[in-house]
Amino acid sequence: MTRNDPVKHFFIWPALLIVLVISIFPLVYSLTSSFMSMRLVPPMPPRFVGFDNYVSLLQNPRFWHVTGTTTLIAFTAVAFQYVIGFAVALALNARVPGEGVFRVGFLLPMLVAPVAVALVARQVLNPTMGPLNEFMTLVGFPNLPFLTQTSWALGSIIVVEIWQWTPFVILMLLAGLQTLPDDVYEAAALENASAWQQFRDITFPMMLPISVAVVFIRLIESYKIIDTVFVMTGGGPGVSTETLTLFAYQEGFKKFNLGYTSALSFLFLIVITVIGLVYLAILKPYLEKHR
Repeated sequence: MTRNDPVKHFFIWPALLIVLVISIFPLVYSLTSSFMSMRLVPPMPPRFVGFDNYVSLLQNPRFWHVTGTTTLIAFTAVAFQYVIGFAVALALNARVPGEGVFRVGFLLPMLVAPVAVALVARQVLNPTMGPLNEFMTLVGFPNLPFLTQTSWALGSIIVVEIWQWTPFVILMLLAGLQTLPDDVYEAAALENASAWQQFRDITFPMMLPISVAVVFIRLIESYKIIDTVFVMTGGGPGVSTETLTLFAYQEGFKKFNLGYTSALSFLFLIVITVIGLVYLAILKPYLEKHR
């Protein structure tokens, strides 16, 4: 089959139409529902309310609280993931002894289901019977409220996110490092450039495009966090660790407020879109400078 063979349309268009129907119909239905008052329990007939769901959400302090909590978790976790991931990728790229073993070991956390990771973390960090607190007691320290105090609970969630998803950053950055040309470094070595100077003036600028992409992907994914929080803290204590997706779950699957949940989902989409646009706008001059 050649590139211009018309038979290709018989294979492409059916698949494209199926994907569009599967993707667009839920999106349009959800957007329509966001302008309706719809409840399953107690059963209520759909009623058009315009932007009332959006106004109610924007006036709800809980929405702004969970947005702030999600932003804190996402930005803090991704920042540490990038720094640690870049450092480990540099070490692996330098052909350290046992590189193959380290590479497999570092990638293992990413292959475990987030729910399983959260279940293990909840057991390890249990305030009374967790092995970590038992060890702290043995060495003379008091039990720490890893999951029962807001600051500790947020820190615990962030640490688990860092542990699980730093391997993704390592994998992507290591792939980028291995594509960098050797002749640039050979020229720098002839100029007696130090390792730090090579990193600052060569490695980091050349890795900037892939770094921007990796951080962007991880930010978007981190904003969708629900399983780790749901299993470890359930959004508690109170709603202090509740995230946007967990808030949507509570409204949609526990209160069955479908119109309100649809509006929340689209506000969530707007929040992520705005953050993505601001992020790319800030970094665009640097990307063009190092192109």
